[in-house]
Amino acid sequence: MMMLIITCMLTFVIYASETLSYAVRLGGVRARKLAVALSLTGVIVLVSRTSNMVQGITTGHMVDAAISDPSMPLETWFHFIILSASGGTLLSIALFPTAVRLAVRLISKLEAAGSIPRMVATSVTVEQLRQVKHHVRYPRLEMLKRLRAGGIPKRLLLVNAAVTGIYTVGVLCSLFASTLIPEHRMTASMSSGLINGIATILLTVFVDPQVALLMDKAMNEKGHTEDMSKMFGLLMLSRWAGTLLAQVLLLPGAYLIFWLVKVFT
Repeated sequence: MMMLIITCMLTFVIYASETLSYAVRLGGVRARKLAVALSLTGVIVLVSRTSNMVQGITTGHMVDAAISDPSMPLETWFHFIILSASGGTLLSIALFPTAVRLAVRLISKLEAAGSIPRMVATSVTVEQLRQVKHHVRYPRLEMLKRLRAGGIPKRLLLVNAAVTGIYTVGVLCSLFASTLIPEHRMTASMSSGLINGIATILLTVFVDPQVALLMDKAMNEKGHTEDMSKMFGLLMLSRWAGTLLAQVLLLPGAYLIFWLVKVFT
């Protein structure tokens, strides 16, 4: 049970931080310092990826325990892990208005400091932390009313949701499949790299270029910053929808991997 709690906490942090990277990108557009914002985004993603490595260890331990004791509710545990991904994404949506304002300040501080360590040394002080409360902005219902898909390609949102669903459940599907076919569990578990690779390719080909084009337009033309806020808001909602889709994909994905392993071994 302790491993489940640790894994859920790590998953929550990973998805909250990755989704909040949208706020840093929007902060870069508003500050008109996109290159600095992207470097800061890279740090956030690096932290989440490091947490993801630790998550792999704890999830693997749960699978080993389930193979030794088939009575363990591994499927239920995996659904809780996916639920924590949804929770982390929802938290980042709620924090988005505040995160954008803080991102603008962090980008300015990073440009002045010249490096991440110097920025942390000068910004993470008691006085600076007290100032955070002045930048808190709570989400309002009217923000949701503005999030209509008009002007934002619907295919972009659908692909983002689908890719998020595949990425969220890919590793869990392969690990669950390894419990269905213990004699080939290494083959099943290693298939997660292929699944996440396909999801990354889809993200790189269909989502990232479209987002980059819209960001470039917002940087070069006045009056498009609000369009960027709307786009990132919709992308976060589609990302959350993708984590919900992952709940449905868990078992079909695991049995698909099970079938493929049977065919090729």
